Amino acid sequence: MTIKTTPDIPGIRQYNNGNFFLIAGPCVVENHDMPLEIALVIKEITDRLEIPFIFKASYRKANRSRQDSFSGIGDIAALESIARVKSQLDLPVITDIHSAQEAEVASRYVDILQIPAFLCRQTDLLEAAAKTGKWVNIKKGQFLAPESMKFAVEKVTGTGNNNVMITDRGSMFGYQDLVIDMRGIPAMQEFGHPVILDITHSLQQPNQPGGISGGKPAMISTIARAGIAAGVDGIFLETHPDPSNAKSDGANMLNINLLEKLLSDLVMIRQAYLRTQ
Repeated sequence: MTIKTTPDIPGIRQYNNGNFFLIAGPCVVENHDMPLEIALVIKEITDRLEIPFIFKASYRKANRSRQDSFSGIGDIAALESIARVKSQLDLPVITDIHSAQEAEVASRYVDILQIPAFLCRQTDLLEAAAKTGKWVNIKKGQFLAPESMKFAVEKVTGTGNNNVMITDRGSMFGYQDLVIDMRGIPAMQEFGHPVILDITHSLQQPNQPGGISGGKPAMISTIARAGIAAGVDGIFLETHPDPSNAKSDGANMLNINLLEKLLSDLVMIRQAYLRTQ
């Protein structure tokens, strides 16, 4: 079963043109003004291209290789900064959570709760996110087969909340690399929920000796084009005005100056894909 319409998320623009939807933003809130500044740029581009847009930013980075890595500006300050994007730009917003206790707090500020890949099997976390009544985006663990994600989905839907999305961010390919298996897209679409491809984290190179993940951002377009051609419902990406100076995941983020060209190309590929259906 392939979902060909935009999820019914509060605030998301419904263009009814068959386009993919986009989840995009910086890796983490670095300061109070940054989310709104980046969201404005993405909104202008997606409005022109008629792409439904969900703004993404992490309010805290709990999963860092090194103890001295930047983790955030403070939970409530960052959540308020994300919520300002929602209120001022009338956009749906998403952030990731790491514990059952965080689900209720974050749900006061955002429309979608994201479950990190490493935590996608945590029953109490999934159930807590589901019980808020919010949409839940579950990132597929790098250690899981696509077919196994149905059990993560069932932990959400088993509470009575059917508002679930699944995001593939690749599978471990040795200790320091990831690989995307495009067969996972139709496999997970069989569950009856939107499937999203993370085109930036899937190019991450984790477990580097220096404790800072590497990446291959030059391959973002390649992964994105392949995902759209394979019929993915949504695209997830992280973007930044100056990735080389980003405080988290700069090595695999897309420079925001390259975003419009990438999305324009993907819209054309999507239109070609739809003609084959």
